[in-house]
Amino acid sequence: MTFKNPDEHGYYGEFGGAFIPEMLYPNVKELQENYLEIIGSEAFQTEFRGLLENYVGRETPLYLAKNLSEKYGAKIYLKREDLNHTGAHKINNALGQALLAKRLGKKRIIAETGAGQHGVATATACALLGLECIVYMGEIDIARQAPNVARMEMLGAKVVPATSGSRTLKDAVNEALRDWINNATTTHYIIGSVVGPHPFPDLVARFQSVISEEIKAQLKEISGSENPDYVIACVGGGSNAAGAFYHFVDEEKVKIIAAEAGGHGLQSGQSAATTFLGTTGVLHGSKSLVMQDADGQVTEPHSISAGLDYPGIGPFHANLFAKKRAQFFSINDDEALEAAFELTRAEGIIPALESAHALAVLNKLKFENNNTVVICLSGRGDKDMETYLKALKEITK
Repeated sequence: MTFKNPDEHGYYGEFGGAFIPEMLYPNVKELQENYLEIIGSEAFQTEFRGLLENYVGRETPLYLAKNLSEKYGAKIYLKREDLNHTGAHKINNALGQALLAKRLGKKRIIAETGAGQHGVATATACALLGLECIVYMGEIDIARQAPNVARMEMLGAKVVPATSGSRTLKDAVNEALRDWINNATTTHYIIGSVVGPHPFPDLVARFQSVISEEIKAQLKEISGSENPDYVIACVGGGSNAAGAFYHFVDEEKVKIIAAEAGGHGLQSGQSAATTFLGTTGVLHGSKSLVMQDADGQVTEPHSISAGLDYPGIGPFHANLFAKKRAQFFSINDDEALEAAFELTRAEGIIPALESAHALAVLNKLKFENNNTVVICLSGRGDKDMETYLKALKEITK
């Protein structure tokens, strides 16, 4: 079997599909019928690949972290998505979907964002391609990610606060979906993660798969073998992880490791570790694993990281979990902070809080000396400096 691509109905195993209100059906149907042909065309790929190289700055380095490698007893490579234009992997998908939207005749783009990186990437793509941009963002996330809000506004995007529910990522998605229903013919919704109704999980995974495509080629050049022993990435909805895992999930010898946000702990009531706490349900248009109560009401997630503060997981990852193809770890807030400071002081690289969750897995695995480990460093830590400085003050008290 293949883990990479869904079936014709958008299912990865038992997860996926398109559970949508009738008013959204024309929007989603248009995408389902056209996306593979458009993004598979030579003209699209030439333009997309050209922008990835000359605008985004790909390929990103595969950096051997010598000090981390010495500490953990393995060859630890960092896939430096933090070095992309806009500072994270999100630009890969934002550019791809913006190009797709133009080919579908859409003039207006909406997006949701949590940590702000997808919002910045979408605003950037829209500025480049001359598209109107509206970004929905939870009121709490707007406060804790102020630098990214400023960037979006400078790029010409309108940032609209989501003021209901937990006022975080889940609620921003809800508001974006309402907008899409009301503006079907003019608007494309650039979903930032491998969530939502089919074809979004597949669409986003394909645009992000450039990450693992490059890893394979880079490892081949470095070592003569294109497959590592481990690939590690953080998972909220899971776009950077889908990209990092994509070309390895069907390689049985490669261990796939996902780091979820444990928040204050699995039993604390303040967590976002969906594979540990979730059950099968429908969220934002697809069947997947969802954090919900006995009545099917979505429970509020928590993470120190705005980008992992989501009560579900994409169907791509839910299938990897259900089929035991990937091993999932719950990383608490304090463990993520500790891993972030470790990387900063060992390698001189300040990671995004999301990426720090993936780095924290190193303490939970036992490696052999000849193991090759690749960690997707999905973003840089500029946006998280306020949180880091607060933690630093606590440490130095």
